[in-house]
Amino acid sequence: MQRSRAGFRSTGFIGGIVGAALVALAFVGVGPQPAPAQSTLPGFADLAERLSPAVVNISTSQTVDRPEGMPELPPGSPFEDLFRDFFDRDIPQGPQTLESLGSGFVVSPEGYVVSNNHVIEQADEVTVNFSDGSSLLAEVIGRDAKTDIALLKVEPDEALPFVEWGDSNTSRVGDWVLAIGNPFGLGGSVSAGIISALSRDIQAGPYDDFIQTDAAINRGNSGGPLFNLNGRVIGVNTAIISPTGGSIGIGFAVPSALARNVVDQLQEFGVTRRGWLGVRIQQVDDDMAEALQMDRAMGALVADVTPDSPAADAGIEAGDVIVKFDGRDVAEMRDLPRMVAETAVEQTVRVIVFRDGKTRTLPVKIGLLEEATADGMAEPEDAGEGEPDADEPGTAVVLGMTLSPLSGADRERYDISDDVSGVLVAGVEQGSPAVEKGIREGSLIVEVGQEPVSSPAEVAEGVEAARENGRKSVLLLIRSGEDLRFVPLPLGDDGAE
Repeated sequence: MQRSRAGFRSTGFIGGIVGAALVALAFVGVGPQPAPAQSTLPGFADLAERLSPAVVNISTSQTVDRPEGMPELPPGSPFEDLFRDFFDRDIPQGPQTLESLGSGFVVSPEGYVVSNNHVIEQADEVTVNFSDGSSLLAEVIGRDAKTDIALLKVEPDEALPFVEWGDSNTSRVGDWVLAIGNPFGLGGSVSAGIISALSRDIQAGPYDDFIQTDAAINRGNSGGPLFNLNGRVIGVNTAIISPTGGSIGIGFAVPSALARNVVDQLQEFGVTRRGWLGVRIQQVDDDMAEALQMDRAMGALVADVTPDSPAADAGIEAGDVIVKFDGRDVAEMRDLPRMVAETAVEQTVRVIVFRDGKTRTLPVKIGLLEEATADGMAEPEDAGEGEPDADEPGTAVVLGMTLSPLSGADRERYDISDDVSGVLVAGVEQGSPAVEKGIREGSLIVEVGQEPVSSPAEVAEGVEAARENGRKSVLLLIRSGEDLRFVPLPLGDDGAE
């Protein structure tokens, strides 16, 4: 099954030809030449011979219904002739079978096979083809779209050759790696390269942490293993960057540290059981760090805490910055969801938060993530186009925003419930920092400098206090609909009116 996402290609099957040029240099009259030094590059033949029997080809079939007859079109439609020409061709109608190819690898002698979710997700039938020419029908034990991992099971007559997991966390940029798979449907193929980068985020899912390699990975390699020189699986080949469909030396693999945990859960439960903290988080950039009085930008800013969640029970509050989770540094926001998801349900971990200029440690008992809930960042809202009007009683213009007290009519107009308090943004000046930060008409300012506000005057006072304290920006807590998020606004030279 093929697909492309965010400019990246999953490594399914497609054709392609790559040419190469050879330039020869002749040397004349320079006397005897010394023998070339013996290559120090590692040999992969023994490794490939040992590992290849455990790498398999995954073939899938899917039955789809092809519409019978030409669809009805409006009278005089310009597409009438086009559709008639298409349906008058000698093309079979009714159910059709689609086939696709991918790769996988055996992880136990009993017949458990790992592959990519996108290889098998739409399949009606999955067949595992072995290097000795034998084939077995496979059962899908479980699959996880968020990490693109699937676990299959075949029923062999005897123990199968299998490979073992390695620890991707010990891998380093520059390490040699070996990729084995079935590119372009050619059968078992081996390619070698190095790890080009670690912890790549290619916007494929919420837990992106890909290994990047220049080992040749092509369509058909999806689901195949990436080995270290010890013959251990440190990644599951998943995607490539390719303008042509062929390898250009930029491939991506799900690291074993992530994949193995998913596979273990699929094998035990048939589904993933991810940890849940119960917070909505934001990235901490330089402006946010300055407004929070942090030495540098790091961690995950808590924008909102779900009631009765593990975070709420532990005393985590909106405005906290989570800087350590279970002994690991949270370098940036995207690190935290993956750390939480990998944590065992019911496990108690130590979370270090930055609050009011100092850190404090909180023990948190991790809950079970339901599919409808996810640790994530509050989505930014589109900028509004409201026109400021500072003539109404009780209003104020602060940092390009026209503010007014929240009235009953405002609650009805913007669908704001009675239990929500704050100061209404009645308009936003175009070109102002507020617009650039996604504040729009109808948003509510809930806090200024992590202090609750209920009137435009309190907002103005909070902004002025930040300016008097020498801050370059002021931190606002903004509610837009059901979303809460912190927004650092630069103070500039404009005073509050």
